[in-house]
Amino acid sequence: MNKLAWGGALALAVTLLASGCGERAQYDPAHQAGANPPLPSARNFLIPPMQVPKGVGWRNGEAPAVAAGLKIEKIASGLEHPRQLYALPNGDVLAVESNSPGTEAITTPKQIIEDFVLSRSGKGGKGGNRITLLRKKADGSGEWAQYPFIDHLNSPFGVQLIGNALYVADTDAILKFPYTTGATHIDAQGVELADLPDRVNHHWTKALLASPDGTKLYVGVGSNSNVSENGPEVEYRRATVLEVDVATGASRVFASGIRNPTGLQWEPATGALWAIANERDEIGADLVPDYLTSVRDHGFYGWPYSYYGQHVDTRVQPQRPDLVAKAIKPDYAIGSHVAPLGLLFYTGTDLPARYRGGAFISEHGSWDRSPLSGYAVVYVPFRNGKPVGPPEPVITGFASGDDALLHGAPVGLAQGRDGALLIADDVGNTVWRVTQASH
Repeated sequence: MNKLAWGGALALAVTLLASGCGERAQYDPAHQAGANPPLPSARNFLIPPMQVPKGVGWRNGEAPAVAAGLKIEKIASGLEHPRQLYALPNGDVLAVESNSPGTEAITTPKQIIEDFVLSRSGKGGKGGNRITLLRKKADGSGEWAQYPFIDHLNSPFGVQLIGNALYVADTDAILKFPYTTGATHIDAQGVELADLPDRVNHHWTKALLASPDGTKLYVGVGSNSNVSENGPEVEYRRATVLEVDVATGASRVFASGIRNPTGLQWEPATGALWAIANERDEIGADLVPDYLTSVRDHGFYGWPYSYYGQHVDTRVQPQRPDLVAKAIKPDYAIGSHVAPLGLLFYTGTDLPARYRGGAFISEHGSWDRSPLSGYAVVYVPFRNGKPVGPPEPVITGFASGDDALLHGAPVGLAQGRDGALLIADDVGNTVWRVTQASH
């Protein structure tokens, strides 16, 4: 890419960023939530509308706001882009510090703009490529110690413990490590269980979830593009949930057509597999709503040919009406461009009763919408295994009230052994712990 093109792309990014304008959303995210979200007509943009807050982090004493009846505390800081959390049975917590590998070639103005936006917002911060263990100190101070647990990883994301084996989903493979309860460091090298589709241009995260019996691992693999514009060859086994056999490492496509399944969980009442997904961009501030859905074996969810069932994306060539006809409509919209990156069905008893049995979702937020949406942790109530009612904001204040500054951005969620809600914040480089206010 020549210097003239680079300069023009950067100038365009700065102009759009300074103006904070373009098409503004017409729907409040809450009004697009639920089983039947309103979907306006699609529009095509050379450069999509954007609004990008400046990443500034948290000053001393600052913290996100919490809903009535809750309190929040910082249990770790100074991390390098914490993206996921995993609570171990003994009460320790693993914080996965990671970001995009950054190895793809910059060949288009769009990539330059995206890199500029990520840098400004703080979301492009250097990832630690490691896992840090957090342990509450025994001295009664309430403070947590940090230990280097596993190092030299390759953009890790998902973590699962099965017996005495810890599985880590790097961007290109699932690694198996020996685990001993109470250990603060693993010296052994990880052994590859299964390879995963490596990142080329898009979506490096690999969500990971073990089956209840420990025989299978489920992996969320995002697409390599927005709507397959990089060609079908690089989308092989992408936009999928893969099922991996723990004994052999053999894998198969469990479900497909999910653009970027960033979180996987078992719904506690029914035992069904559920996922959050980041939908496609560049057709409007109100399109397409990100979603929460049950995931069926052999199910197809539309990407890239359609969204929300049979809404055809005309940008995709060639068209596939046969696949559009079989596309499954997601169960529950959570608003356009909220960018869900963490999912947790809460089964504890520490939080107030109104938060039990439903799903917490961390909304990382997106620059693809004005005004901003996301940048919060919300709660979706469930009844009889299905979501009911709109998402309820629970942890907010990650972005300033005027949308100009970004203090933090929520990513991974975990339930502590004591029932606390734990939140990774990859812009604030912090881990937060939320409990009842009376504690």
